[in-house]
Amino acid sequence: MNTSTITKPSQSDSPARTPITLTIAGSDSGGGAGIQADIKAISATGGYACSVITALTAQNTLGVSGIFPVSPAFVEQQLDAVFSDLDIRAVKIGMLSDAGIIQAVAKKLRQYQPEFIVLDPVMVATSGDLLLEEDAISTLKNELIPLATLITPNLPEAVTLTRSTGRHIDPSALQHTNKEWLIEQLKTISSNAVLLKGGHWEQDTFSTDYLITNSDTITISAKRIATRNTHGTGCTLSAAIASYLAQGCPLSEAVHKGKEYLTQALCHADQLRIGQGHGPVHHFYALHPSRNKR
Repeated sequence: MNTSTITKPSQSDSPARTPITLTIAGSDSGGGAGIQADIKAISATGGYACSVITALTAQNTLGVSGIFPVSPAFVEQQLDAVFSDLDIRAVKIGMLSDAGIIQAVAKKLRQYQPEFIVLDPVMVATSGDLLLEEDAISTLKNELIPLATLITPNLPEAVTLTRSTGRHIDPSALQHTNKEWLIEQLKTISSNAVLLKGGHWEQDTFSTDYLITNSDTITISAKRIATRNTHGTGCTLSAAIASYLAQGCPLSEAVHKGKEYLTQALCHADQLRIGQGHGPVHHFYALHPSRNKR
């Protein structure tokens, strides 16, 4: 009778671990933004996504019809579950609905100390109305932003962060915001890095973002894509950057690669034909070559 011995592979023979990125955000039932967009972007850019849900939303391409917040205690329980088992290298943070959840997230991030934290400060609706109360904005600035490797505000969010009070923002007035002044103000908000997204300067032919550190400001431009299907662009960009950081890319490279990924996802967005309103970007454009030829 022949027998054989099974030899267990040595640790050095084992394949490298898949880089894991955690997304902390709200759920979008329409699938275009929030947790759903983050998971798609992280997966499409080569990482593995796990998630902690901060709120449930009833929404589609036409808008949001309801929000059901998750309790801070259960947010903490989710964070303990993933951090106690998974080797999480990067964290992307999106929608945090109130000060209690912000405090819970900050507490657990201080406890587990992931290597990279990308914070997308979701604070202002397209209408200019604030999505966070004053105490929540203050908590975000005092407790969470100091922990972030990178924050990724758009123009309305950047203006909100640099003001002493919240109040409604007039979207039309934002076009006249002085970029150089705003960049200098943002340097005082975060001791690490800020990516000021330029999508709201709509008169520009190019969509230009500014990677701001204490020592330098790097301009990252791409041709503006003419499409109405832009739902989830902010979520997608910040999640892609976090995914590339988890894979070992330096910050500047991760931002450039994230910008390129989002640009391509926007270029192919019209091919999806999702919903009756503002549809999502095409996260998996690279996996559908036959559709991309249409």
